[in-house]
Amino acid sequence: MNQPYNEQDMLFSSIFSDGTGLFREPAEPEPGDYVAIRLRIQRGAEANITLLRGFPTVMAHMSKYNSDDAFDWYEAKIYCREEPVFYSFLIEWEGRYIHYNRLGPHWVDSVPSADPTGAFQVIPGFHVPEWAKGAIQYQILPDRFKQGNPDNDVRDREYWYARNYIHHARSWDAMPETDDYRCHFGGDLLGVMEKLDYLQSLGVEVIYFNPIFVSPSPHKYDTQDYDYIDPHLTVIAEDEGDVLAPGDTNNARATLYRNRTTNLQNLEGSNAWFAGFCQEVHRRGMKVILDGVFNHCGSFSRWMNREGIYGESEGAYKDVKSPYRSYFDFRDAKDYHCWWDIETLPKLYYERSNRLCDEIFRIAEKWVSPPYSVDGWRLDVAADLGQTPAFNHLFWKEFRRRVKAVNPDVLIIAEHYGNPAPWLGGDEWDTVMNYDAFMDPLSFFLTGMEKHSDYRRDDLYQNGMAFFGSIFDAMSHMPTPSVYSAMDELDNHDHSRFMTRTNGRIGRLHTVGADAANEDIHPEVFREAVMIQMTWPGAPTLYYGDEAGLTGWTDPDNRRTYPWGHEDTALIEFYQSLARLREALPVLKQGSVKPLCAGYGYIAYARFDANAAVIVTCNNTERPMTLDLPLRDLGIPDATPMIIRMTSNEEGYDTTDIPAGSVSEGILRLTAPAHSAMILTPAEM
Repeated sequence: MNQPYNEQDMLFSSIFSDGTGLFREPAEPEPGDYVAIRLRIQRGAEANITLLRGFPTVMAHMSKYNSDDAFDWYEAKIYCREEPVFYSFLIEWEGRYIHYNRLGPHWVDSVPSADPTGAFQVIPGFHVPEWAKGAIQYQILPDRFKQGNPDNDVRDREYWYARNYIHHARSWDAMPETDDYRCHFGGDLLGVMEKLDYLQSLGVEVIYFNPIFVSPSPHKYDTQDYDYIDPHLTVIAEDEGDVLAPGDTNNARATLYRNRTTNLQNLEGSNAWFAGFCQEVHRRGMKVILDGVFNHCGSFSRWMNREGIYGESEGAYKDVKSPYRSYFDFRDAKDYHCWWDIETLPKLYYERSNRLCDEIFRIAEKWVSPPYSVDGWRLDVAADLGQTPAFNHLFWKEFRRRVKAVNPDVLIIAEHYGNPAPWLGGDEWDTVMNYDAFMDPLSFFLTGMEKHSDYRRDDLYQNGMAFFGSIFDAMSHMPTPSVYSAMDELDNHDHSRFMTRTNGRIGRLHTVGADAANEDIHPEVFREAVMIQMTWPGAPTLYYGDEAGLTGWTDPDNRRTYPWGHEDTALIEFYQSLARLREALPVLKQGSVKPLCAGYGYIAYARFDANAAVIVTCNNTERPMTLDLPLRDLGIPDATPMIIRMTSNEEGYDTTDIPAGSVSEGILRLTAPAHSAMILTPAEM
């Protein structure tokens, strides 16, 4: 049982403000707007509240403008110019001072010095597309999702790649190999088209594709031609030519591959098919995000042409006078700078070529324009692009300007590890893949495992207070619109499957083997994670096959094929039930989030807005526990009956509405079963 509240605790827990529309109006202002900043506190608290704004600090008295049964509401208005506004609150209560910012309330001796750490922020003119906030996304690595047309499959010895022949997997159900980057399974976009109904049954609103441009590898992070969708993923109109003969490693003689990937009829036919695909996705009310790999390209690239795919005299590798030579950093005639020294991934050298910059901006504009009208770019290793941080920022500012000029509703989401604040100032990225503010804290809390399964953190395992501390600290580095559109993932193509992490074992494919990823797993813990994923602020992003029970160590084992015909149907139904509940509770998309209690093995939090409240609990221990949930902090009055809308535990899951008792003296006392997660609402909501 968590500790009872005293008067000071009750005051602290009642204080709340954030960047949602309930507490900031308008939530995303323009320069020249007046913005109402609001804070609520326990009714009758007899407090003086001051808004602290800017550097150096400007103090503004906040006036009580409303009171309801639970809270006194205070407001002050600020005028927005072009620059960001940082603010926090100072509360004087019984002769003492409380400073409140995004990290919560804490005692201070005097007015705190100006410091952006933990401050709320307003960025005038910064808008993230509304469709992205809270949207359920589904990530697909096309080669591993579904085969729609075997005729477009890569053939054995179709070309020489990374010092060996490319080959086709012996069967769809075969396990990835340690040299998985040379093995194609035959999944394609036609297979995705066949499964759009399935994706919509999961509540999917956005499809995020790993790279799909022309490329020799199954993962396609080594782009050959950014202007075309790889015909191996769509349709091949002209399919003539030969694979390499045994012993032949010269790709200039890989005539089948050359025809498939350079023949204009094939390329234009592939793009036309993709345009039709995008139109069908949009007709269904869904969105498409493409993966933009602009830090590096591939050695097969038409700009580099190391392999001779485009002839023996074209490209920077073949001709020192090539117009593309400045796109790369050549140390001598044939030695070039690669990303992480991987020879198939030549790094692009933007600072030496305005033409290269313009090429990438043109490509970015092309795919968000008709007839494709793609809805977003996910930017691979975005902070690595360029040779200096200064250039990196200049590049992304211009990228945003160009793309948003075509369509302001395009989402720009970056892969980034660490603090993304330098890029989230309103003029570069919209948001990020949410490693620091979701994947990492949740994995450590529920499993103790680092996201690659490379090490354990027993000090963070079951540590509910550390979970809230780390996740809210990381969220404080992001503007509120970025938080609500961030990709909340359990895993993806770069990290071990979350289901495997539940076994608590350190390992990789080459150290412990594929079978170990399936051993001693805990589906009940996995379901806890999914219920948190689907109720936390952000865009819950499913990695293909998670819902079907896929396991796997980190890359390449996390790229197993979707197990069609062998799915965990009960787990799929669990996801579908959660999606339906999420749709029925729109507060889960853009409502505020507030922690309620935390301790060893448990957390509880609420999502709320002016009209609704949802409570989520998680008990990750092996024994039932009693939780005292302070629902007074949500303004839920005494005698309000509460309902458990969905629960998951060691026995499975249940979507039956179950009475959970009534609020008494501001508290709901609830028994949480072992390894359980529950979603509750007031009975009349």
